[in-house]
Amino acid sequence: MESIPSATAEVEWSDAKSLLSLTGPGNTNLRSLQKHLGIDLGSRGNVLRIGGDPAKVALAERFFVQLGELAVEGVKLEGQDHVRALHALSQDDGLHLRDIYSEVVLLNARGRPIKARGLAQKSYVHAMRTHDLTFGIGPAGTGKTYLAMALGVTALLAKTVRRIILTRPAVEAGERLGFLPGDLEEKVNPYLRPLYDALDDMMDADKTEGLLKRGQIEVAPLAFMRGRTLNDCFVILDEAQNATSEQMRMFLTRLGYHSRCVVTGDITQVDLPSGQKSGLAEARGLLRGIEGIAFCEFSQVDVVRHPLVQRIVQAYEERDAALEEQRERRRAEANARRSASDAVRDAAREVLARTQGHEE
Repeated sequence: MESIPSATAEVEWSDAKSLLSLTGPGNTNLRSLQKHLGIDLGSRGNVLRIGGDPAKVALAERFFVQLGELAVEGVKLEGQDHVRALHALSQDDGLHLRDIYSEVVLLNARGRPIKARGLAQKSYVHAMRTHDLTFGIGPAGTGKTYLAMALGVTALLAKTVRRIILTRPAVEAGERLGFLPGDLEEKVNPYLRPLYDALDDMMDADKTEGLLKRGQIEVAPLAFMRGRTLNDCFVILDEAQNATSEQMRMFLTRLGYHSRCVVTGDITQVDLPSGQKSGLAEARGLLRGIEGIAFCEFSQVDVVRHPLVQRIVQAYEERDAALEEQRERRRAEANARRSASDAVRDAAREVLARTQGHEE
């Protein structure tokens, strides 16, 4: 059996401290990258040594060289960002990590930059800036709503829009809304809490409260959008997989002049009653390809929460794929049985017809 040739490379960083921040405490980041790439990695001083399959070594060298350039510019990647960056480079030979990670969307309330954390997020930000209507579809934790809100806050502060409108369907995830205490506003508020949480992260509490009081930021259930025309607004529909077909049609036709709209959701997490089709799933089929509308798809690779969340999402996706494969197999078996039954029936009819012909 022919052995696979091995290659080696060395990448020298500007200083040992920068390389130490990459490798992580106890070389945790380095071990994660080594496992992901299937190569040997080691560091000494400010030099990183790479060994293994030539193609993988070339990818790793390109990755670490670009990472070092970003470090010199003051841009540092965190945890799982490294894996996403590697994935992005493997998909595009002409890509530089600077294209993804250098641009800041917004500084949050604590002065930390909000920026794209992967190629999918970068494409999503670009789509929101260049399209009047953008759909962000994918699993929880991929930054769909958070980045949309960051773009909305940026537009509001720059006065390119007069208002931000944040909305989501008040659909119970296995619970009953009527059992919650309080009036309608108090019942609905818990469903809107994630949107308030994101606002609190992006602006200080006093500024957020002032904008809410003046109506420059409005957070409301989807049902409250009926009959309105939304001009000069940045509109975000969150959890759109729980909008019915009628609600989605109603919402999308609210868009007025000088407005942008972002619709986010995860079509694998529908909480609508059994048999009721998700408006988001339907819109994806109906509206894809229409000029002015962008669809951005995320996967478990793009999850930016705790690394465990990515593995959980992957486990459920594999389960769903296996279930769909079983359903397809059962459908094929049922069709085969039906075809065999039809063939037997047709043969019986033909025999009967011949018998009747002879008798005549």
